[in-house]
Amino acid sequence: MDALPYGSWPSPLTAEAVTAAAPRLDGARFAGEEIWWGESVPDEGGRVAVRRRRADGTIETVLPAPWNARSSVHEYGGGAWTVTDDGELVFVERADGRLWACRPDERPRPLTPEDPAQRYGGLRWQSARLLGIRETQGEARNPRREIVAVPLDGSAAADPSRIDVLAGGADFLAQPALSSDGRRLAWIEWDHPAMPWDRTRLCVRELGADAVTLVDRGTAPLQPEWDGESLLFADDPDGRWNLFRMSDGAPAPLSPADADTGGALWVLGARWYGVLADGRVLAVRTDGASRLVVIDADGAATDLGLDLTAGVAVEDVRGTRALVIGAGATTESAVWLVDVDAGSAEPVTASAAPWDRSWLPTPREITVDGPHGPVHAIDYAPKNPRVAAPAGELPPYLVWVHGGPTSQAQPAASAKVAYFTSRGIGVLDVNYGGSTGYGRAYRERLLGQWGVVDVDDVAAAAEGLAASGAADPDRLAIEGGSAGGWTVLAALVNTDVFAAGVSRYGVGDARTLAEDTHDFESRYLDALIGPLPEAEDMYIERSPLSHPERFRVPLLILQGEEDAVVPPAQAEAIRAALSARGVPYGYVLYPGEGHGFRRRETVVHALESELAFLGEVFGFATPDVPPFPLTVGAITSSEGAHGRELVIAPGAAASDHGDRDVATAVSREPVRPLYVRTPDAAWAAVFAAHGFTPVDESGLAVLLPALDGA
Repeated sequence: MDALPYGSWPSPLTAEAVTAAAPRLDGARFAGEEIWWGESVPDEGGRVAVRRRRADGTIETVLPAPWNARSSVHEYGGGAWTVTDDGELVFVERADGRLWACRPDERPRPLTPEDPAQRYGGLRWQSARLLGIRETQGEARNPRREIVAVPLDGSAAADPSRIDVLAGGADFLAQPALSSDGRRLAWIEWDHPAMPWDRTRLCVRELGADAVTLVDRGTAPLQPEWDGESLLFADDPDGRWNLFRMSDGAPAPLSPADADTGGALWVLGARWYGVLADGRVLAVRTDGASRLVVIDADGAATDLGLDLTAGVAVEDVRGTRALVIGAGATTESAVWLVDVDAGSAEPVTASAAPWDRSWLPTPREITVDGPHGPVHAIDYAPKNPRVAAPAGELPPYLVWVHGGPTSQAQPAASAKVAYFTSRGIGVLDVNYGGSTGYGRAYRERLLGQWGVVDVDDVAAAAEGLAASGAADPDRLAIEGGSAGGWTVLAALVNTDVFAAGVSRYGVGDARTLAEDTHDFESRYLDALIGPLPEAEDMYIERSPLSHPERFRVPLLILQGEEDAVVPPAQAEAIRAALSARGVPYGYVLYPGEGHGFRRRETVVHALESELAFLGEVFGFATPDVPPFPLTVGAITSSEGAHGRELVIAPGAAASDHGDRDVATAVSREPVRPLYVRTPDAAWAAVFAAHGFTPVDESGLAVLLPALDGA
């Protein structure tokens, strides 16, 4: 086995192959004897296609290009398609927000009027009715949202009065569920400033009568589902989302556990359990990792023992079978046909990966002590079946910070993780305080402390890993997107743990985010930092852009041009701060991309740029990706009086930027002799270490051509 430095290991996992192997999966449904699912197509602009597996096993595309089944309700969408019992597809078209319907091999026909102020999501086909969430934009900042029933015959496309409004009045509504007799509707609703993991209400309406609120006790009930005359739902009165059953009286716990059947309702289509035909319940239980359990009528729960531990969702049930989306420690994300009685899971979708599992790292759950309590994380150590590192060398690590911040990382096989670990770069995925999957108390550790607890926790996790001897403490980089990008920036200005950062559409100014972001998250920061204007001083203090003088290490900024959640103005302000401070950075603005990258060319470029950036900063070769030259903040080059000359930015300190910037600048300037005028002894010493010799007492120094044979 060859010995090569960490970071420079050859790998078959190209960015192109990783992108092709890991499409986003968006829902799955039974349709007669067929299985249907949604899947992103990176080669087609990241659109969501709907595919089906027929009874004979052949796979076909039901929704071809250019149609795109994506919803924008709450900006994050979800529930953008469903299918009727007899195989008719209903979907939200991304381009116009309308509902459309079609059968395989037919052209879609509109179900709703053409109205740019309206958009739909959270679709469900139940009791022969099409339900969904309708969002109507108006002059007010807050859109109007309603649960509606849309006729399938297309009559509402010309006559909007044909659309029945079943519920409304709250700021947000989600997860409609219609009883089997079609008489009763249950749903979840909540109002500003709460988020759906803070406080929601469970409501039921006898159609034709007024709504009745069933559960409103300061908790966060989720996902109502009818089981005959009784109603099941998840709720967290004891700090964990568990299942409850309501018949005639008060809610009764179904099978209490110190784990969560539920999570952050970021998208409208999320489901954590399903009721089987015989009355048993197939449910996801999460305590860090997830597992699938079957709950009997007496509350006894049996773990199915399947390797599904991350991103697990019970999408649909039929008899004693279920369609589940999820990944495991040795299995990448897929749609699975789960046979509950057999305890088996058959993959419906398959990875297109051209590599075998020996290239995938084994996730290791770790817990370290942090200043606010235990911090959970998943460690993916470098792994390459053909290469080892030289004896005594410690690997560089990329510390990942998930977005949200109310979200979660879970242990799973991942092509994106393996893209780095197969090259000798470890990945540490941190569930800082505020993450889901560990109960309400852990989630609420972040209340009022965003920019403090998250930063302290990711720093503690990184330092704990390095202290264990698993990572090089001098080569730790931090990467995150959206809210995770905020934590990246805050960690760079408030700690000295990390030697580089990667911010994907990250938040740099909390006040600007509160002013500019969309309605769903417009009051999110009330709980994470404090309400405005009372807490304005706290917003200023916590925002990384309030402390530009603290930026010291190289930063890669990746941003979508059409991002409505974190607009490009945030990235532009961060770039300006880095430039003014003379801090090396890279900046890429991707046309056509929003909050999260979907296009193949974008995903590929972002992965390759990140790898090249890490190689540039940490000093290892990355020959299989294009170079990514950083904009060197402290040193520029120009033609001077003596020839080619390096120029040091006024006020830049050699202690902050010297060695790195000089090495980078010299490597990019092949012309010799190369001159520089150093402003002080510290800069003179740095340039001397790189081969420059003094010319005169004014600080002028020169790097001469190397002599042949030297």
